[in-house]
Amino acid sequence: MKKIIIFGATGFIGTYTIEDLIQRGYEIVAVGHRLSDNGYFNKMGIKYYSIDIAQKESFAKLPLCNFDAVLHFAGAMPGMMEGYYPHRYVQTIVEGTLNVLEYTMAVSAKKIIFAQSRADSNYLMGKTPIPSDIEKKFPLASDHSIYSICKNAAVDMIEHFYYQYGIKRFVLRLPTIYGYHPNPYFYVDGARKRIAYRYIIDKALLGEPVELWGNPDCAKEIVYVKDAVQVIRLCLESSLDGGMYNVGRGVPVSLREQIEGIVKVFSPKNNPSVIIPRPDKPDAREYVNDISKTQKDLGYKPEYDYYNLLIDYKKYMENEPMKLLWGTKEDYD
Repeated sequence: MKKIIIFGATGFIGTYTIEDLIQRGYEIVAVGHRLSDNGYFNKMGIKYYSIDIAQKESFAKLPLCNFDAVLHFAGAMPGMMEGYYPHRYVQTIVEGTLNVLEYTMAVSAKKIIFAQSRADSNYLMGKTPIPSDIEKKFPLASDHSIYSICKNAAVDMIEHFYYQYGIKRFVLRLPTIYGYHPNPYFYVDGARKRIAYRYIIDKALLGEPVELWGNPDCAKEIVYVKDAVQVIRLCLESSLDGGMYNVGRGVPVSLREQIEGIVKVFSPKNNPSVIIPRPDKPDAREYVNDISKTQKDLGYKPEYDYYNLLIDYKKYMENEPMKLLWGTKEDYD
C-alpha cells in the first residue's frame, strides 16, 4: 500500500500521518478544505488539492489515477465549531463520506481508513476497558449528538461498501489524541475554551501553582499522536479485511500522574510548580480502551508512555516544524 490519498490532510491527524508516511516511501496526495497549504506539502514533493468534500463536483479537481488506499480524516468536529451548525455535520460527515466512498471506487482503491469518534462509546465510561466491537450509541442531549449520529451513519455506509463492493475498511475509534498543535483552544457547546492540559502546561512553564481537581486517582486513556499514526500505518500494511479498531494504550493515566508529569517536564528545574489539591472541584472523566484486538490483528505495540509523550511534545512545541502550515502559538492568542 504505497500510493495513497489523504482527505483531511491539513488537520491534526492528517498532518502527523503524512509526516510519518512520507519518510517511509509512500507516494501521497494531500486533500484539505483550506484554500492553501502555504507550500507546506510542496516542500515534501506532495501535491495538495483544496476541495469541499460535501460538494460532489469538487472531486472533479482530484486525480483519477489508481490509489492503493484512501485515508478519510475530514469532516466537521464539535471541538472546532464556533456556534452550532448541525447541518455541517450532515454535509461533511454523511454526504462527504458518501462522496469519498464513490471516489474510492472511481480510483480502484483497495481499502479505506476512517477516523471514528469515541463518542459512540461514551455510555461505557468508567474503569472497565471498552472493547473495539460494541454497539454504536450516541448522546441524545449534547452538542455531540448530531455529530455522533453522523459518524455512526458514516461507519454504516463504509460497511455497506465493504459488503457490496469489497472495499476493505479499517475504522479507528479515536479517544482524545495528544500531540502538539499551536492552537491551544477548542470549542465546548460552541464557545471557545482553552484546552485544560495546555493551560496546565502554560502554568508549569512559568513555575506557577497548578491545581489538581477532584479525585487525583481518576484515570483515563491518553494516547500520543505518533501511536495513533502507527495504527494507521499498520492498517495500510494489513492484508485483513479490517473492521473496528480501538486506538489507545490500554493503560489509563491518573490525574495525579498527568499533572506531576507536566510539572516534571515543563517547569523550570529551579522553580517547579507547586501542585495544589482541590478535592472540592469536579472529578475528571474516566475511560480506557481495550486494545487487544488492535494488537492481535495489526501487531500494534504502543511506543509512547505518558512521560515520553510529554518529552516529544515539548520538542514539537519548541521547534514548531508544522508552522508553515499551522502558524505558531502566537497566531492563536
